[in-house]
Amino acid sequence: MEYTRAKYVDRLVERKQNGLIKVITGARRSGKSYLMNELYYKYLLASGVPSANVIRFAFDADEDIDLLDSYFPDEETKLEQKNGIYYINAKKFRAYINDRINDKDDFYLLLDEVQLLDNFIGTLNGFLRHKNLDVYVTGSNSRFLSSDIATEFKGRGTIVHILPLSFSEYMQGQSISPQEAWKEYIRTGGIPLVAQMVGSDEKISYLNSLCEETYLKDIIAHNRIKKKTELADTFNIIASTIGSPVNVSKLTNTFKSVMGKDITDDTIANFIGYFEDAFVISKVSKYNIKGRKYIGAPFKLYFEDIGVRNARLNFRQIEETHIMENIIYNELRYRGFNIDVGEVNVSEKTDRIDINGKSIYAQKALEVDFIASKGDMKYYIQSALSMDDADKQLQEKKSLYYIDDSFKKIVVAKTGLKPSYDEKGVMVIDLFDFLMDNVEL
Repeated sequence: MEYTRAKYVDRLVERKQNGLIKVITGARRSGKSYLMNELYYKYLLASGVPSANVIRFAFDADEDIDLLDSYFPDEETKLEQKNGIYYINAKKFRAYINDRINDKDDFYLLLDEVQLLDNFIGTLNGFLRHKNLDVYVTGSNSRFLSSDIATEFKGRGTIVHILPLSFSEYMQGQSISPQEAWKEYIRTGGIPLVAQMVGSDEKISYLNSLCEETYLKDIIAHNRIKKKTELADTFNIIASTIGSPVNVSKLTNTFKSVMGKDITDDTIANFIGYFEDAFVISKVSKYNIKGRKYIGAPFKLYFEDIGVRNARLNFRQIEETHIMENIIYNELRYRGFNIDVGEVNVSEKTDRIDINGKSIYAQKALEVDFIASKGDMKYYIQSALSMDDADKQLQEKKSLYYIDDSFKKIVVAKTGLKPSYDEKGVMVIDLFDFLMDNVEL
């Protein structure tokens, strides 16, 4: 099964020959290499680019590395480092590229695992001096995490971030209804390789291994973490908090009460940052809609892949409500929106009266699950698993009613019904219509 990943191909096409290095980021196994080396490569060929003008090179593939041996034969191709890590000789690689390009034709360099190239920043910046070279790169870990890229490329690169399969992409490989596919998607997620596996045991084993042998080991190695057990325990706590407002102090207290260990707020904050940098989780800030300002805490944490989240909890906590919220969050990111969590401060009449016989009002902060913004577009979106009765409908819509601007207010719920508007203009969309992009927002 080949997933087309059309939105990501389009984003690369939009950046074609823009004079910047196209940096494809994403968690391990999210499909970075396949997007660049297969899907975008096919696009280039289909658009008329000769195959000789598309140079693909993977710095972790021996068959590609061996091509460099004939250049400067007195020098080593692999420059050995500590702990068995190696870097590829940049001088040899530049000679290899220079042999394959000229000054008159356009060439496209598709470079995979480029962090394994010695002095890769200097080499890539050198390529930018050639106006006829269009450079695309992927990387994993080490100096290629989210917090490092902005520093390393200093305005010379543009980022295309790839997520695991969205639900609509996941459905490309299914012959069953969205309702049936949903049952497995909320359990094992959208990592492409996992989505193509048939057996449940195989999926679970792979996701468990991915968490332990790849994500955790990468984070530990990159950040030189000594408190390995505490990092793993924090991973578990984060996994159990999706969809819930949290702050660092609350996580620290949870750590102490559940694990029985002392740990500082700074350590927890650092751990969260490490998981963000590795594209395992996303931290979403809270925004006060009426006050028009960001609130430092609490915030929310969501997983880039729900299967990874479930694996950390041994598939014990499959709460559809919180998982659905996480998936809607990723869907909005997949569509290119910037996301905040919203808060609306309201004053509501209580049943109490003061000494003068007047009603007492209470101040409340109502939550809006997502504020989705892109350019001049903005949507306020609530995630609701069900809206079975009038009380539940009011509960889900209440915060939206207090927002007095003209941007669209939407509730995404498992209704099984066509989209509808209520008397106050709030739109209700069925979950699967939303995820399959069947409705124009």
